[in-house]
Amino acid sequence: MIEIKTIAIVGSGLMGTDIAQVALMAGYNVVILDIKQEFVDKSAVNLEKGLKKVEAKGKLDPEVTVQNLMAKLSKSINLAEAVKNVDFVIEAVIEKIDIKKQVCKTVMENGPDHIIFASNTSTMSITEIGRESIAPERVCGMHFFNPVPLMRAIEVIKSADTSDDTFEIAMAVAKKLPCLRGSRYIAPVLKDSPGFIVNRMNGPVQLYLSWCFDQIAEKGLDWSQLDADAKGKMPMPPCVLMDFVGIDTAYHVLEYYKETLSPDFDSGKKFAELYNNKQLGQKTGKGFYDWSEGKDIIMERIKNAEPAGIFDLFTTFAIMLNEGCRILVEEIASGYKIIDDANMAGMNAPGPFSAGKKNYEAWSKLLDDLADKTGKEYFRPIDLMRSGEFSKLRK
Repeated sequence: MIEIKTIAIVGSGLMGTDIAQVALMAGYNVVILDIKQEFVDKSAVNLEKGLKKVEAKGKLDPEVTVQNLMAKLSKSINLAEAVKNVDFVIEAVIEKIDIKKQVCKTVMENGPDHIIFASNTSTMSITEIGRESIAPERVCGMHFFNPVPLMRAIEVIKSADTSDDTFEIAMAVAKKLPCLRGSRYIAPVLKDSPGFIVNRMNGPVQLYLSWCFDQIAEKGLDWSQLDADAKGKMPMPPCVLMDFVGIDTAYHVLEYYKETLSPDFDSGKKFAELYNNKQLGQKTGKGFYDWSEGKDIIMERIKNAEPAGIFDLFTTFAIMLNEGCRILVEEIASGYKIIDDANMAGMNAPGPFSAGKKNYEAWSKLLDDLADKTGKEYFRPIDLMRSGEFSKLRK
C-alpha cells in the first residue's frame, strides 16, 4: 500500500476549507486549489482562523502549533501543475457532474501513476465521475458531512470500477482525519448508489414530508399546525427544518431520486411552488414561514397551534427502516449496524434498526396504510422489512 503524504483539495469553499483543516491536523501536506487566487487566499485565511480556534480550545497536540500546520499548506490555481507531486485528491467543487468529471480527468492525466481521486459528492454517481478518466480504478467517493471538523461521519464509496487497494487506502486516509466532537466514524459504502447510505435512507422521508405539505395546503391549514404534530418530538419540526435546510436543496434531492430511484419521488405541488417562487427558506427570508417576523414569534406560534394530525414521527422511522432494508438487499452496506452507526454519526440521530427489531410489524402496517393513502408504492414495505429477517444481518 502506498504512503499518502500530500493531499490536494480541489474547491476552496466552506467544505473544501474544512476538509483541508482536518487534513492538516492529520499531519498531511495540503494543497488547496480553485479557479481564482482570491478564492484560495480567502480559504487559507479562514483555515488559519479555524486552526487558531482549535488551538485556543486546547485540541491540538502540545507539540503542534498553528504555525507548524500552516507551513505544510500551499495554494494553487493551476490544477494540472499542482497535482504532479500529489498522492491523494479530494474534490469539493460545485455539485455539477460535468465539472466533477473534468476535474477528475485532469487530475488523473497529470498526477503520478499512483494518485487517487476521491469525490465529496453527496449524491452523484462515483462510477460516472471516474469512468472517462484514464484510471477509473483509482477513483472513489469520500462523502463528508457539514461541518467537517465537528460531524463524525465520512462515507467512503466504492464505485463499480474502484480497486480494492484504492478503497483500502481511502478508508485509511479517512480514519486519520480527526474529529473535534467524538471519534471519527468511517462508513464503508460497498456499492455506488444514489445517496449512498445516510442520504439514501433519509431521502424517502422528504417524500413523505412533501405529501404532508400538500395535505396542509389542500386543507387550508396553517404550517404551524403541521409543525405542532411534531411538538417536542424532533429537534426541528418539519416546516422549520425544510426552511433551515433550504427548499431548493430538498427539491433537488427529490428530483434526483425521481430520476434514479423511482417516479414516486415527485416534489409535490407545494415544494414546486415555493421553489419556483424562489421562496427557499431562511436564506431568502421566506419559505414555509416569513422569517422577517423573527424565530421566536414563529416558534411561539407553533407552540400554541392546534395539531393538524397529518405528520406522524413513527411513520418516518418506518420509512427509514424500509429504506435501510433496501440498502441491505442492494448490498450497499454489509450490515444494519453500519447503517445505524452512520446515521448517528452523520445526522446526530439514531438509525431505525434498533427500534425496528421490536416494531417492524406495526411499522409495516403504517407503511401499507401510507402507500394506500398516498398512492406511492415506494412506501410499501419490502419483504426483508415485513418479515423481520433484517435482524439477522447485523454485521
